[in-house]
Amino acid sequence: MLRIAVPNKGSLSGPASAMLHEAGYRQRKESKELVLVDPVNEVEFFYLRPKDIAIYVSAGRLDIGITGQDLLVDSGSGAEVVMPLGFARSTFRFAARPGAVGGVAELAGKTIATSYEGIVAKHLAEHGIDASVVHLDGAVETAIELGVAQVIADVVETGTSLRNAGLEVFGDPIMTSEAVVIRRAGGVDESVQAKVDQFLRRLQGVLVARSYVMMDYDCRAEHLERAVALTPGLESPTVSPLHNEGWVAVRAMVPAVEAQRIMDDLYELGARAILTTAIHACRL
Repeated sequence: MLRIAVPNKGSLSGPASAMLHEAGYRQRKESKELVLVDPVNEVEFFYLRPKDIAIYVSAGRLDIGITGQDLLVDSGSGAEVVMPLGFARSTFRFAARPGAVGGVAELAGKTIATSYEGIVAKHLAEHGIDASVVHLDGAVETAIELGVAQVIADVVETGTSLRNAGLEVFGDPIMTSEAVVIRRAGGVDESVQAKVDQFLRRLQGVLVARSYVMMDYDCRAEHLERAVALTPGLESPTVSPLHNEGWVAVRAMVPAVEAQRIMDDLYELGARAILTTAIHACRL
């Protein structure tokens, strides 16, 4: 049975469970459930603190897990990314009082407060910077005002919290992160490799299904080549003759973000009965 670690709370938890549900796996109904067995799919889910998942996976106690790339790096564990999942994206930046620090090179000798000391220490080492790192569990933007540090390193989304604290970002991003599937460095046990491959195919199918819609339309046969150029599909579109001579029906997958523009272009070309439908699952 495949043993999978899933975040039990925080910004990773809800989207991870939603993706697993879309992939056909059972998910817990109560937040108190720490372990859930899905006998149909031969999978056992363990709901763990997001920061601990990389540790369990790297130790081989669990086969694979879903966590944040930032948490993986911060843990310093022997686990590796298998697949990015496209949600829970974030950017890590340094921040200080305006004009206090001009760049990363000026961090030498300073004290940096952060909740992710592993990420910061790794970044400083890569740049040959000797600075002190202080760990705080949260609200790091107050560290400068309270005199704990001269610089902070934290997740930056809109920057509103930093500005409210009288701080500004400087230098290049420390790293960007998103939710990822991880495994122990060197791979999983051969006895579960087939189940891991199936699991990854299912998640990949969810990612594709979320990114594409199925588009159907009718068009005149003489306009088919131009229409197909707008909707090439993944391999090629399906084209079927209609009862009315000179007309064909076309079906193709198109990127969801471009669907409305494509529909407009097809209509201008003379296509009619243009429909889009959601894709709930797929295999490529």
